[in-house]
Amino acid sequence: MQERFRENYRLLGLKIAYYRKKRGYTQEQFAELIDKSWSFVSQVEANNGAKIKGISLDTLFTIAEKLEVPTAKFFIDD
Repeated sequence: MQERFRENYRLLGLKIAYYRKKRGYTQEQFAELIDKSWSFVSQVEANNGAKIKGISLDTLFTIAEKLEVPTAKFFIDD
C-alpha cells in the first residue's frame, strides 16, 4: 500500500467497521463469515497506525456482499 493512500484506507476501514457493527457482527464473527482471520479484520478496520493493511478487490467485494452493502458505499462520502 502506498503511503499517499493512507487516508483512503483509514476511511475505508472506518466504513467497513460501521457497516459490520450495523449488522451486529463482532470482528471475530465477521472474520469467520468472510473466511479471514480476526487480526486481518482488526487491521483493515484500524488502519491508523504504522501498519497499514491493504485488501484485494475480491476481499472488498466479499465484505460488501456479506454486509449486504453496495461496494460503492465504501467510497461515497456520506
